[in-house]
Amino acid sequence: MDDINDYFNNEKPKKAKSNFKNSIAVPFISGILGTSLVIGVCFGNTSIRTKLIGETKETSSPSTITTQNTGIVDLVSLSQFSDTAVGVASKVLPSIVGINVTFNVTSNFGYGMQYSSESAASGSGIIISEDGYILTNNHIVSSSSNSAFYEVSEAKSVTVYLFNDTTPYEAEIIGTDAQTDLAVIKIDKTGLTPAELGDSSAVKIGEFAMAIGNPLGLKSTVTSGIISAVDREITSNDGTKYVLLQTDAAINAGNSGGALVNSQGQVIGINTLKISATGVENMGFAIPINSTIDIYKQLIEYNKVKRPYIGIEGMDLDEAKAEKNKLPVGIYVKSVEDFSAAELAGIKVGDVIIEADGKQISTMDELTEIKNSKSIGDKLDIKLVRDGKEKTVTVTLKEE
Repeated sequence: MDDINDYFNNEKPKKAKSNFKNSIAVPFISGILGTSLVIGVCFGNTSIRTKLIGETKETSSPSTITTQNTGIVDLVSLSQFSDTAVGVASKVLPSIVGINVTFNVTSNFGYGMQYSSESAASGSGIIISEDGYILTNNHIVSSSSNSAFYEVSEAKSVTVYLFNDTTPYEAEIIGTDAQTDLAVIKIDKTGLTPAELGDSSAVKIGEFAMAIGNPLGLKSTVTSGIISAVDREITSNDGTKYVLLQTDAAINAGNSGGALVNSQGQVIGINTLKISATGVENMGFAIPINSTIDIYKQLIEYNKVKRPYIGIEGMDLDEAKAEKNKLPVGIYVKSVEDFSAAELAGIKVGDVIIEADGKQISTMDELTEIKNSKSIGDKLDIKLVRDGKEKTVTVTLKEE
């Protein structure tokens, strides 16, 4: 581009070498321009165009894109796409709320010096019942970002704003679950419009997707795109692993807890994560709605999620660590909780777990996945190595 600019800015037009050249070139070019103008005007007139080039068949219009014999799709109507987006937004927006949360933050400066202040956060939520129950993300209403330098309190207040309603509604936190990053809150109001839930197991790559929420506090914002991937394994900043839907519909801060919906206006996911990095665009992730149903029902009924637990703290031993410490690849048991299922089964500190439920394992994530597939009271066979010898114990899973 710089070369082109240099050409036009710096190059001076050369003078004609003879009057003869000018006398021939100017009329000749003018004639070409004149002819082009006439032809251009003629092609703007249907009857003249027909006489010049014959009958033509219209194959497309401004609102359509036509593909020829691709075997995939013959016609895509852009107006229909627009109507779909309008219809989906109209259906779902009344079921999406804005959430504002305030926290107390205590900063530690050392020497006993502290400073307290108030901090605010915002997010989105999905109405799941007409009497005020709202599904959202745990990280919106429950903070876990404490450090040696500061401490964030539990939510001091949670305020909900409904679609087309400026009235602030105080919300009660019914239950939270950090493991799935889900939470349920409730406002004292009836006659709400619950969202229609879809089937996230039927979602296909490439299908229409719309994200609805309150990014950056901009209430009732919709963005659209497609499903970029299903069953995408993502690890969050705190090390938690999720299996999520991926979309290129724009998701920003404040979209968390909002809905990812399909072309029928059914919620297929809870917008939860995005990748923020230089050179990365439109990589957002949502918790599949199917995996939330049992969770939010338990949060409403028990104020928590009841899960089976073993009661150990373990460290993953990969090949390098195992070889260095002359241990087998597996899970090194660092501690055993008193009166836990693990203690009652005879698991001890220093054991290395190598197998659970007949499956070879080497990480705590694998053990947790197997454990979570069981119910409270189920028995789980665990094979471990102690003092160089293999041993199998049976753990009766307790409630977490």
